[in-house]
Amino acid sequence: MPNFAANLSMMFNEVDFIDRFRVASESGFNAVEYLFPYEYPKEQLVTLLGENNLVQVLHNLPAGDWNAGERGIACYPDRVNEFQEGVGLAAEYASALNCPQVNCLAGIKPESVSNQEAQATLVANLRYAAPIFKEAGVKLIVESINTLDMPGFFLNRTDQASSLINEVASDNLYLQHDIYHMQIMEGDLARTIESNIDLISHMQLADNPGRHEPGTGEINYKYLFEFIDALGYQGWIGCEYIPAGTTVGGLGWITSYLK
Repeated sequence: MPNFAANLSMMFNEVDFIDRFRVASESGFNAVEYLFPYEYPKEQLVTLLGENNLVQVLHNLPAGDWNAGERGIACYPDRVNEFQEGVGLAAEYASALNCPQVNCLAGIKPESVSNQEAQATLVANLRYAAPIFKEAGVKLIVESINTLDMPGFFLNRTDQASSLINEVASDNLYLQHDIYHMQIMEGDLARTIESNIDLISHMQLADNPGRHEPGTGEINYKYLFEFIDALGYQGWIGCEYIPAGTTVGGLGWITSYLK
């Protein structure tokens, strides 16, 4: 049976972030993920996880100025020092939260930077980060994101991500497969997941179109969950979707999986 984690950045937005841990637990989840932990003291987040019997399974590296539209800086040649500082901070948080993996967002490539320079920067940054996270007992993962929702995002297809992982050649770099993003970019979900299952350490989901909960769009999630199970996938699937109505009111699709 798939293991599902509530994404607290997108779900349960009816309440403040701090209260989402409690509501997620009351809704049947025993794991959570969210974009960034850095606005909150590590000790506060550890307490929230413990009080609500939750484990944290993912957060992202610092990704630049999110509110200004930045979506990662790992492919920015002029911000390598900032990236490296973020690696240290992310490793500290992941260790404190007992979070097993951290996602690196490649970023939206600046127009002034060539594809070759962005690729070289991304490879070098990942080669820097992977052993630091390994020493902390944390997996480093990378994610492809669709270019309709996020125009210009540098890493945007599964084959590009798998080639990147091979080029970095680290034993601590894995793939996050976001079903929603890859349905938009390439489709052929089951076959793509199967051919990359040895690289995949984490998955995320949403239906398409709309990025709402499963059952609201075109993706046959019942089939896909059974297929992923049959592959022997043991990782988490993060519910990174925008509820079509209230979060709790839209949880019917997952009830049988949370029992």
